Amino acid sequence: MKAISNKSKIVFLSTFPPTQCGIATYTQDTIKGITDVFGKSIACEICELVKEPKENPTQAFTLNTNNREEYSKVAEEINDDESVKLVHIQHEFGLFGGNYGDHLLDFLNVIKKPVTFTFHTVLPTPNNELKTFVKLLLSYSNSVFVMTKRSEEILINDYNIPQDFITTISHGTHVVVYEAPETAKAKFGIEDRKVLSTFGLLGEGKNIETGLRSLRKIVEHTPNALYLIIGRTHPNLIIDGVDTYREKLEAIVNELDLHDNVRFINQYLETEELLSYLQATDIYLFTSKDPNQAVSGTFSYAMSCACPIVASKIPHTKEVLTEDSGILVDIGNEEQFAEAAIKLLSDENLREEMGKNAFRKTRACSWENIAIAHINTYKKLIEDATEIKFTYPPIELAHVKKMTTELGMIQFSKISVPDLSSGYTLDDNARALVALCMHYKLTEDKADLPYILIYLDFIERCQKPKGNFMNYVDENNREHIEQNAEVNLEDSNARGIWALGTVVSIRKILPEAIAKKASKCLLNSLKWAETIQSPRSIGFATKGLYLYHSAIPNLYVAAIINKLNAKLLYNYEVHATKDWKWFENYLTYGNGILPESMLYAYLVTNKPIYKKVALESLDFLISKTYKGDNFKVISNNGWYHKDSEPAEYGEQPIDVSYMIQTLNSFYSAFKTPEYKRLMKIAFNWFLGKNHLNQIMYNPVSGGGYDGLEKENVNLNQGAESTVCYLTARLIMENLKLSESKVIPLMKAKTDMAINS
Repeated sequence: MKAISNKSKIVFLSTFPPTQCGIATYTQDTIKGITDVFGKSIACEICELVKEPKENPTQAFTLNTNNREEYSKVAEEINDDESVKLVHIQHEFGLFGGNYGDHLLDFLNVIKKPVTFTFHTVLPTPNNELKTFVKLLLSYSNSVFVMTKRSEEILINDYNIPQDFITTISHGTHVVVYEAPETAKAKFGIEDRKVLSTFGLLGEGKNIETGLRSLRKIVEHTPNALYLIIGRTHPNLIIDGVDTYREKLEAIVNELDLHDNVRFINQYLETEELLSYLQATDIYLFTSKDPNQAVSGTFSYAMSCACPIVASKIPHTKEVLTEDSGILVDIGNEEQFAEAAIKLLSDENLREEMGKNAFRKTRACSWENIAIAHINTYKKLIEDATEIKFTYPPIELAHVKKMTTELGMIQFSKISVPDLSSGYTLDDNARALVALCMHYKLTEDKADLPYILIYLDFIERCQKPKGNFMNYVDENNREHIEQNAEVNLEDSNARGIWALGTVVSIRKILPEAIAKKASKCLLNSLKWAETIQSPRSIGFATKGLYLYHSAIPNLYVAAIINKLNAKLLYNYEVHATKDWKWFENYLTYGNGILPESMLYAYLVTNKPIYKKVALESLDFLISKTYKGDNFKVISNNGWYHKDSEPAEYGEQPIDVSYMIQTLNSFYSAFKTPEYKRLMKIAFNWFLGKNHLNQIMYNPVSGGGYDGLEKENVNLNQGAESTVCYLTARLIMENLKLSESKVIPLMKAKTDMAINS
């Protein structure tokens, strides 16, 4: 059965669910990752590997690996589909018929599409026959994926495979919202237990008996220990309905009298439930006894759920598990497993830190990031890969709402856990108010209104009798004179005006009381607003005043906009030179707000000088932040000073978001297509088009990661980064909607012209 699609296609040769095996699950997760990140521009199809004929095939192609004639036949079927651009073979020696699975050569001799492989097993020190066969396989391609550096080294040193053939990516993991085990245990009613777990398709290779025998000593130390053995026995090991391996494990439980401390969860769990069990785990026991096991998905999943791990020494664990995230022990050594587990059970802080470190290490190999790595390699193999583009993720407000209390939006987050002790700021609540107003304008979702009111009330609570604002309120709703004096209050005050103007700009769809409250606060701030001096503060205030003036024309507000931007224009005239057309001798954060301010001043006053400077300064900023199809954020590691080289790394979401907002304003004003193209390039930074090729948001919760460093992503999801990501995503959604309306309109005009 062939699926019909106009998209370019990748065909995966693999087992696939409902078949229960690690490779089937791996392929399913890989495809989901690619579909989530790129699915509107590329399709993934399956050539399902089966051991006997299927009466009702459910995939695009089916290959019975026990029937040698089918290998060439299926290759011809794939050749006949012109939309197939690449074939990706998930390779394990036991998947294919013949010696070392050499029936696969019949497929490779016929297939005319580009081919790549993922080697799930890379055996060291091969004999001549195996070495020759592996080299022959790769002669049909110039590309192979492996999942550990050790596998890469074996291919290079033992098989003489060139390094540039090899793409090394980690085993993928699912993104979860971080939570402590105590929180997750409540879902299963095991709050009073110290939970150890192991999961996967059970079999001799899992060596669960080592975990059980170590448990006897663990229970002596921790009587409330509970060992969860999660997963069904591998179906190939159940013969005539007899599950010999599970019976063996149950016999050990009986022998050691561990009935109260062991729970078998004899199910093939859906991913979400499995991840919940792992999040409820205090210690994960990885007991595999295969010294040549190249990679383990179960081990990777446990790390991604913040489990501190006690693990057998196999190539994967030795490469990944450092002493800050777990403990390595000898294969099958129950004494070492017990001692390591007891050490962790004795130290809650150690467990927590190890779990967090494991969690951080695996974010880079989320399935979304693995998808990006796959596509980057695919593009080298496919003739025309320009049509493969990012798909925008769904708009998600879960983390925004999690960060919000009755008082306002909390300032910081430790990973995804709001840090209430960090208090609240005018800055963050102003940005949140802008974002929720944008979301409400897009959706008119009544569930937004309570949050809009919370953020607006916080701004009102911060306003002083003279119209200006304080910035910081602690977790108990108390002001702190010292902290409010330490920060640049002009910037935060001006953001408050921006937020208030945003509310007024959508007053026609808001409850009247909300619009009136925002208008009153903004009008009360005008006397203070006249006195603003710093360039960015002028920009933020101008934006709010412009939005207010556009909704409720006001000569006084227009005069303030002109007065403020005259100051900004003076800054430009003082600092701008032929090669540095800017308002200061350096570029710092939120730079886009400065040319945007000039734009609003032009739109209000119609003075040509404002338009000239707006366009000049934006062109200059673009020249410093765009390199081809890449957006390069100004680093906060010293900023970018005139007549010097820009610093590297230290990239923050706020600057990406502000650039998108600025370009959107210029596009709205002038309809220049280039601005729209540049917006898309900048937003791709969030989606993984950055120097680490990693997503900068949590796809489950909508949380925005705090920063992009040289070698890692800062996984804390504070208010600023989360709201900045949301704001950018909402702008791109509006852009997408406007494009979808234009295309049918253009088609209608074309049809009319043809008909006439």
